[in-house]
Amino acid sequence: MAVAAAKRFASEGKRVLLAIQDPTPAADYLIGQSLTIDPQVLAPQLWVVQLQTAALLAKSWDSVKELEAQYLRTPFFKAVYGEELGVLPGMDSALALNAIREYDAENAYDVIVYDGPGGITTLRMWGMPEILSWYTRRFRQVFQDSDLGRALSPFVQPIASAVLNVNWSGDILDQPTNQMSDVLGSGRDAVNDANRVAAFLVTTADPAAVATAKYLWGSAQQVGLTVGGVLLNPVVGDSLDPSNFAPLAITPLPKFANQNWDALVAALPDLNRAASMPSPVAIDLERSTVRLFLPGFTKQQVKLTQYGPEVTIEAGDQRRNIIVPPSLAGKPVQGAKFQDQYLIITF
Repeated sequence: MAVAAAKRFASEGKRVLLAIQDPTPAADYLIGQSLTIDPQVLAPQLWVVQLQTAALLAKSWDSVKELEAQYLRTPFFKAVYGEELGVLPGMDSALALNAIREYDAENAYDVIVYDGPGGITTLRMWGMPEILSWYTRRFRQVFQDSDLGRALSPFVQPIASAVLNVNWSGDILDQPTNQMSDVLGSGRDAVNDANRVAAFLVTTADPAAVATAKYLWGSAQQVGLTVGGVLLNPVVGDSLDPSNFAPLAITPLPKFANQNWDALVAALPDLNRAASMPSPVAIDLERSTVRLFLPGFTKQQVKLTQYGPEVTIEAGDQRRNIIVPPSLAGKPVQGAKFQDQYLIITF
């Protein structure tokens, strides 16, 4: 499906990068050539790259060492080489997301089609900017307000001046955390913008597959990722009740065989229509309400808690922290109801 989508965008005249995270030879076999860690031409207007975690780790480590040398008087990471580092669980997703961010920043492509492991692992990857920004913001404030933070504050600046090449005035955490917050904020805004990042569900008509797809649809809303439609993998005689995924359109696709891409590419729906789908979050200041689109979940599967200016929504195996606008901040939640696939919170 990812290859077909990339071919479809390229046929529309867009410059397309197909980023495949699968490190096995399966993708080589499918596209008919060996993939590399650098983008290579697959067809006119279409490039393909394989996101190999070990290579991405070595490249990122070099960037870390450059940053260290810029700030520390006596760098110590220079004695460790990226080629030595093992891959820890979760690194695959973080490195893939950073690689996509870097390719996007190059402005060399109009569209990037990402093919990852799918499922909840991929959703956690797209949720990283929002979750990490919350951790940075929350724990920074907790540390600054703690007795330990206040006790250490007078000593931080002199110690930093002794070990750093730069002179930071004010709060020593301000510059590095603000820079990180800018990067994470840009990533979060991109994921939350259906005109920039969108996903499609791929399923068969098997009841278990349908239930899983609906669960992932709801979970995608928890990271602010808009789902644009459903692609139905072909099994003879299969069909889906449109009400299963309303308001998403279900597109049955032909069986792919003998490298016949034309029929599959032609059968794909309009891949740009995600922006017309319901937004994951909508805030109505006049009515003092926050509406969250949570398809695939029942009332019993959704939990709501409030701490300070934030509201935390738990649905399935995902949590989302929503910062309400200043006019609603500080107001307690007056009520919540689950109606027509929406969680409606009233302040």
